[in-house]
Formats: sequence, structure tokens, C-alpha cells
Amino acid sequence: MQAVGKHKGHQVPSMTYMSNTLVPGSNTYVEVSWIYDVPTPNPYVFEHAHNYNEIVMHIGSNPNDPEALGGEMTINVEGQPLTFDRTTALFVPKGTKHGPLTWKKVTRPHIEMTIMLGCGDLAKAMPGRNPDSK
Repeated sequence: MQAVGKHKGHQVPSMTYMSNTLVPGSNTYVEVSWIYDVPTPNPYVFEHAHNYNEIVMHIGSNPNDPEALGGEMTINVEGQPLTFDRTTALFVPKGTKHGPLTWKKVTRPHIEMTIMLGCGDLAKAMPGRNPDSK
């Protein structure tokens, strides 16, 4: 995989699997990207909050050990660091400050998926993105 612009270590652009453009009236935004090395910039998502509930998933790719993420990262939720190295799903309620998301290591490619409930387009789903990651 090749990165675009200043990006390295993760898929850019990400793949959009659900949006109001793809499915009018869905009011759901689903974005998926592969993480295959420690992303640069790191972090590429800073602290932010959404006006929508969000589900953030990091999914391992080892079929023999699907709980093994293949990486280690930290995300702050309301200022409290949460570090994980296993397949993880986080529910982030509307208005909850979260980020930055910082990778410590990547040992195997894994999937990063965000699901924005009640939000059907990319512009509403992307506050907090590192301006250097364009």
C-alpha cells in the first residue's frame, strides 16, 4: 500500500462503506482503513468531540488469534488514557472528548473502523483531524 501526501503507515484515503451519498437517508457514516505501520503523522487525530454517538473499532487480522490486535495504541477519553493491544470496540457518546489517538507500535496490519450514528457525511464526521494529515 502507498500513502498519499504526508501519510505513512495507514490507508489514505479510507474506504467509506456507508454514507448519505451511498445510501440516501441512512444518516450513518462508516469508514474503514488499514493500519499497517505506526501512522505518520502520529497522532493524526487530535482531541475532539462529535455531535453524534460514535463507535470506534480496532480489529486484528490474525484468523488464528482474532483478539490479537497486532499493535498497541493509546486514546484519551475525557482526558483519561486508555491503552490497548487487543481487538477493541469503544462507544463514544455524543459530546465526549476523545483523542489524541497515538500508536505505540504496529506488529501486524489491522483494521480501524469508525461508525458515526445519526451522521451521514464525511464533513460532519471528521472534526479533530490533524491539519498536517491532508
